[in-house]
Formats: sequence, C-alpha cells, structure tokens
Amino acid sequence: MSKQQPPGTQIAWDDSVLPFQLDASDIRGRVARLDGVLDGILGQHDYPPQVEALVAEMALLTAMIGQTVKLRWKLSLQVQSKGAVRMIATDYYAPEEEGRSARIRAYASYDRDRVTDGDPFEQVGDGYFAIMIDQGEGMKPYQGITPLAGGSLSACAEAYFAQSEQLPTRFQLSFGRSSGLDEVEHWRGGGVMLQHMPKASPFAASGQGTGEILRAGDLVDGDEKENWNRVNILLDTVEDLELIGPSVPPTDLLLRLFHEEQPRVYDAQAVRFGCTCSEDRVRQSLSIYSASDIEKMTTDEGRVTADCQFCGAHYDLDPATVGFEATSPGE
Repeated sequence: MSKQQPPGTQIAWDDSVLPFQLDASDIRGRVARLDGVLDGILGQHDYPPQVEALVAEMALLTAMIGQTVKLRWKLSLQVQSKGAVRMIATDYYAPEEEGRSARIRAYASYDRDRVTDGDPFEQVGDGYFAIMIDQGEGMKPYQGITPLAGGSLSACAEAYFAQSEQLPTRFQLSFGRSSGLDEVEHWRGGGVMLQHMPKASPFAASGQGTGEILRAGDLVDGDEKENWNRVNILLDTVEDLELIGPSVPPTDLLLRLFHEEQPRVYDAQAVRFGCTCSEDRVRQSLSIYSASDIEKMTTDEGRVTADCQFCGAHYDLDPATVGFEATSPGE
C-alpha cells in the first residue's frame, strides 16, 4: 500500500504570492496559491462549510492585498455584520526582512444556529468590510471601510479600493477541499488580483466618497478603460483548476491569460500560517485588571485561562501572577 503524503508538501509554489505587472496595459497584480496556510487557519476550528468558505476567501484576499505593504507592517481585514457570521478577522504580518516569510492568521465569530445552507455570503447581513494598516510604533494606523454588498467578500474588497483608494481592482478566486492519489484531503486556494497602476501611492487616504458606491469601471476612461476591460475579459477565461490545480505554476498561468499584455514577474513572497499570541501578551492584556476582577475570571480549579481565537493556543495562569495587583512573579 502506498503511503499518504501530508498536505502542503506537494507543490513548490504553494503558500506564495507572486507579484506581476502587465506592461502593455499599465496594470499590476498578484497570483496567490495557499495550501498549508488554509489548513493551518481552518484546522483550528470546526466551522460549518459556509463559514469555512468565507474565512478561506478572506485569507486569499488578505494574502494578495498584504503583499503590497512594506516590511514589518501589519495589514488586517475585518468583516463586522448583523448576520449569522458576526465577525471575520484576518491579519497579515509582513516579513521582518527581505527573503523571510509573511504570516497570516484568521478566525470567524458566528452563531451556529443561524447558519443556513446556500451561498456563504448570505451568512453576513448588514455591516461593513474594513481594511486597516499598522505601520509600526509611532505611526498613526490607517483604516478604511465599505458596506457589505455586491454578493461576495471579493466584491466588497473591490468596492473598498474603488471607494477609498480610487484604484480599479479586480479579484478572481477559487478555493475548496482537494484530494488526489495518495494525498490527504486538505484545503487549497488560488486567486488573481488585478489593479490599475495608481496615479498616487497606494493606501493614500483620499476619503470615502459620497452617494453610490464606486466600482472599478467608474474610475477609468479612454485608453485606460479599454485596457482595463480587455484584461478583465482575459481574466474571465480562467478556470478553477488553473487557479488551484497542481499542474499550472503561477508564471505559466500568467502567460496563458495575458501573454499579449507583456507580463513581467517579480520575486514571489512566501506566506505561512502564523500567530503572534504568547503568554506575555496574555499577561499584558490582563494587566489592566484589579485583583477583584481577576478573582471573577478565576475558574473553580483556581486558574485563569485564556484561548487564542486565531490558533487555538490555551493559556493556564496562576491568578496571583496576573493583573496590576499581582502578588507573585509570572510563572
């Protein structure tokens, strides 16, 4: 009997984001392939299929958008809604230095009893889609929001870039569980992001706009509109297996779709599932509480416990060592 291979070890270009530029059309983009990242994110939770799909979509969006931020910056995407899925939160931690992997984490908060069969986007109700960028200590974080609308989280992200950044943007994604011969079933996802080259630097705050929600096509005209429409028509021809299948490297995919647009690729960015939680961070978060507050958090077993929503890590602390009135040093 052949031995099953673990997920995430089959394909060299998995868990990477490849930036590219289409010189003939003044359009840039990214191709993302996620494998172990999605398994790391979704394997921590027992989400219903509709919630899994929303988290996978958010993770892909986060990988492609996050690749644009600078070293040591943090990008976060968040959905807040009144629907069955109350919140989806993702974080992208850019590498500390060139050549290192970026890290992605994500989780969803939801009411299991309210989740229904059908389109995953139906699980979110009225609310907003937000993008936040933390440039580091001493810098003011940037945040922009757009309503939850358009039928998918990808459409919300496209509307955000049109509304807040005046950047025509398009996403094409595919994701799901995959299994092959001698291979453990695991998550795979792939996507392409297109963005018209900005006239100003990306993420320069320019206001939310008023009236109707802007779309990508509202921001281009003349030759730019012709280029944008042509490249989008080419992207519409992509097949799911080309986005997530094992036989088409990202570079080959770009040539298949855009060979007449003169694609030029840059160094790929490796990404991995990673969380920043730690016992020190838990202690820091509890440092604002008094001894009486800590007592209310103490379990019947005489411990203060905390679980990380992102990675599932469990922390078990002596109540005497936490809070600003702690009487014993940390363990």
